[in-house]
Amino acid sequence: MLSVIFDLDGTLVDSEPNYYESGCRTLARHGVPDFTWEQHAAFIGVGTRETLAVLRERYGIEAPVATLLDEQNAAYLELAGRSTEVYAEMRGLVERLHADGVPMAVASGSSREAIDAVLAGTGLARLLPVTVSAEEVPHGKPAPDVFLEAARRLGATAADCVVVEDSAPGVRAAHAAGMACLAVPYGAAADPAFAAADLLFAGGQASFDAEAAHAWLRARAAPAADRHRGPTARP
Repeated sequence: MLSVIFDLDGTLVDSEPNYYESGCRTLARHGVPDFTWEQHAAFIGVGTRETLAVLRERYGIEAPVATLLDEQNAAYLELAGRSTEVYAEMRGLVERLHADGVPMAVASGSSREAIDAVLAGTGLARLLPVTVSAEEVPHGKPAPDVFLEAARRLGATAADCVVVEDSAPGVRAAHAAGMACLAVPYGAAADPAFAAADLLFAGGQASFDAEAAHAWLRARAAPAADRHRGPTARP
């Protein structure tokens, strides 16, 4: 039976502005006042803990990663509680799949608190009760751990799972897990990883079509002889 595993940030919800702001606040407290969006964008799709570990070393920050993570999570939760936008077409896809009875999960590099807060605040929690945080597995994306754990919790095999992702590390993690991937890039789709996606909406959320994605997923759920195989790109 087909199961669908969604990334959260940048895929279901537009939370990157909140992550950027919370990261800026955290870094500024530790003597890094000029962190830019372009610098932040290089870490989109990478777990928060892994990102902070790199930035701590890059800027010579003395505080341990655990302290930085606690500070950024607190700042993020404050921002997320005020405003987190769900992409309308993504909500439509989740609702269609829920109506079909398709098992679904969220697998994210965010903290457990952040995942729960965003899903509760956006009303997605009732549709996506199975969630996995990168804090709960040994390695974050691009390692496959979060997706494999999501499949385990769904009682699904990797071969029966499709991952929905917005980032190149997420696409790599899906393929490392042995799962198909539907990619909706957050920003440019220039990274070669996106070319390997099984279904690519190259224009990002502006080009994403819930009806088309739903039809493609239904086709994958059909008997193997009836499936349309091979990478497919959409404008």
